[in-house]
Amino acid sequence: MEDLRLKINEIFHSIQGESLLAGKPTVFVRTSFCNLRCTWCDTKYSYWEGDVMTLPQILEKVKSFGAKYVCVTGGEPLSQKNTIPLMQQLLAEGYTVSLETNGSFSIKDVPLDVIKVVDIKCPDSGESKSMAWENLSLIRKDDQFKFVVASRRDFDWAMDIVREHKLEEKCTVLYSPAYGLVSPRDLAAWILD
Repeated sequence: MEDLRLKINEIFHSIQGESLLAGKPTVFVRTSFCNLRCTWCDTKYSYWEGDVMTLPQILEKVKSFGAKYVCVTGGEPLSQKNTIPLMQQLLAEGYTVSLETNGSFSIKDVPLDVIKVVDIKCPDSGESKSMAWENLSLIRKDDQFKFVVASRRDFDWAMDIVREHKLEEKCTVLYSPAYGLVSPRDLAAWILD
C-alpha cells in the first residue's frame, strides 16, 4: 500500500452540497487530472495541479478530520488507476464512500459498496460524445445519475436519455443548473412541468 500513489489536488472537510448525501459532514478527496474539458467547468485548477501522495498519507489526512463520509471527486478520479485501491481501503476502514465521476470511464471496477454519482454530459458541456454508455447498465439502486443542465436544450436532451433508458427505474436521477447559465428556479419549473 505504501507504494501506491495518487496525484491529489486537495483534501478538505466541508458539508456535502450535492447528491442525495447533501448536508453530511464530508471529507473531499479531490484527485488531479481530467480527460474532459466541459465548457462550464468550475474546477479547472484540478486538471493538473496537485501533489503525489501515498495511500497511507491520504488515509492519514482523511482520518484527521473525523468525518465518516468521504467523497472521492476530481478532476476525474477514475483517470488514475490507484483510485480503486484507495476506495477499497476507505471502505475497509469503515467509511461511507461516494465517487463523483464525469461518466467517461467505466465504473465496472468500482467497489459495489461505493455510492457512484455518475455524470451524463449534456450537449452544452461540449463532452456528450465522451460518455461510457455502458455505465447505464452498471449502475445500482443506491447510485445516482447527474445531469448538469446549461440550457433548455440540455434539459430536453437529458429527459430524452432518461426516458429512452428508463433511468429513473434504475436509480435516482439528479439535475443541477450550470452556474450562471440556468437559474435554479427555471430548472425547478422544467422538472415540475
